[in-house]
Amino acid sequence: MEYRKKQKNILFLTSKNTPKAISEFLNKSDHLVTEESGVLNSIIGFDLVISFGYKHLIPKDVMNTSKTPPINLHISYLPFNRGYHPNFWAHYDGTPSGVSIHIIDQGIDTGEIIYRKKVNFNTENLTFKQTWDHLNSEIEKMFIEKFDSIINGRYVTLKQENKGTFHSSSDLPKDFKGWNSNISEEIKRLKLLNTMET
Repeated sequence: MEYRKKQKNILFLTSKNTPKAISEFLNKSDHLVTEESGVLNSIIGFDLVISFGYKHLIPKDVMNTSKTPPINLHISYLPFNRGYHPNFWAHYDGTPSGVSIHIIDQGIDTGEIIYRKKVNFNTENLTFKQTWDHLNSEIEKMFIEKFDSIINGRYVTLKQENKGTFHSSSDLPKDFKGWNSNISEEIKRLKLLNTMET
């Protein structure tokens, strides 16, 4: 008798600016995939909810209707750099760069970790955009490699340590020159400006 995998119903929460490798991978899979970038009213009927670059919080009453815990893909080494612009803050604060796949809970990037990986950079000749691209490539690769275990719930979670960092969108320095600036030069410039202002 031939064994056939059960087709799953997947909700992929994303945005127009999110890299497309995961979307393409999911749409080539044997599963039913729905993509959504707007505000959610329901996730009833989905076997797996995946968030990557999604711009909205999932309300608690909506999240509680999921068959399995929704997961998020975040380009930081959690618990460091929860929230906005994690790639910038890893360089500015000197915290680890990396990628994490974690359970979504009621906090912002505070849920239990499923998989994570540190990614080291020599920033002397790199821009923020180049490291952002690399981190997105790393998390796409991690998700695709671990997809079978994720969709079948074959993973062990790790509670986030109490330490860590969080930044909101308004924390980004107003004088920041932009994502195409050289990381080492821009961090030095911003920190010098900061010391002059205090």
